[in-house]
Amino acid sequence: MPDRDPLPQGPAAPARHGPADVGAPGADVRYLVAALGLISSFMVGEVVAAVASGSLALLADAGHMITDVGALGASIWAARLAARPAGGRWTYGLKRAEILSAAGNGVMLVMIAAVIVVEAVSRLVRPPSVAGSVVLAVALAGAAVNVAATAVLARANRTSLNVRGAFAHIVTDLYAFGGTAVAGLVIVSTGWSRADSVASLLVAALMARTARGLLRDAGRILLQGAPEQVSLPEVRAHITGLEHVLGVHDLHAWTVTSNLPTLSAHVVVEDHCFASGHAPQILDSLQACLGEHFDVEHSTFQLEPASHAAHEQGRHP
Repeated sequence: MPDRDPLPQGPAAPARHGPADVGAPGADVRYLVAALGLISSFMVGEVVAAVASGSLALLADAGHMITDVGALGASIWAARLAARPAGGRWTYGLKRAEILSAAGNGVMLVMIAAVIVVEAVSRLVRPPSVAGSVVLAVALAGAAVNVAATAVLARANRTSLNVRGAFAHIVTDLYAFGGTAVAGLVIVSTGWSRADSVASLLVAALMARTARGLLRDAGRILLQGAPEQVSLPEVRAHITGLEHVLGVHDLHAWTVTSNLPTLSAHVVVEDHCFASGHAPQILDSLQACLGEHFDVEHSTFQLEPASHAAHEQGRHP
């Protein structure tokens, strides 16, 4: 095969980042700790008020706040694990602990929502007496605390699924307190105690909706699905569109943790590229293409001649 013109010098490959370079967990931990202090300090008082007033809505809010405390604690633990450097058998470090924490948050939300639904339905059938004034007062105070906690966590890096899970707990609580305050006002104004159970069902619906998003995103990462911003057909088209590239196979894309999409592929190039020294330039072009078009900076390519196909075991599309 006659040699083609040498490859033009491609754009410089983007700066390579290892797993340890992604995110700044130290700042996030401080925000998580601050939110934990606000939520836990209010939670005990709400449990007492819920028992004293007989309000399921307040107890639902308190139960959700207990999960908030657990979720924030788990998020802090996961963020600290994720900050540890890679080494030994943990070649990516422990960054995926953040995804496990987010999945755990989603599971907790589902469990608490199920308990609330069962109890709320029972109370709709046999509504107990509820102290509406206490419900209203505690709900307004809880809303104020959650506004403060939300403002703190809003400063953290919410592209992290771990932080997003904790933030979702706090925001859901804020909505829940709003619904509980309305229920308390209805009870005070009309004496209709079933408003407490209706508010509880709305809280459970919010929990289920939040849990669905967390479990979907955590599941995609844990099952190593391709990142949302990476279309494999488009990646394949970009790679095969580069000069001297004949094909691509064993193309895989996954996410190690939030903000760390990863891709690997076997790229078939013209045989003469290895003899003429063009292979490094092709590698530069591949990495620059992925960084520019798909925001993937952690990539691994195996360049191989067309003749290698006959010797490759376990080849995938």
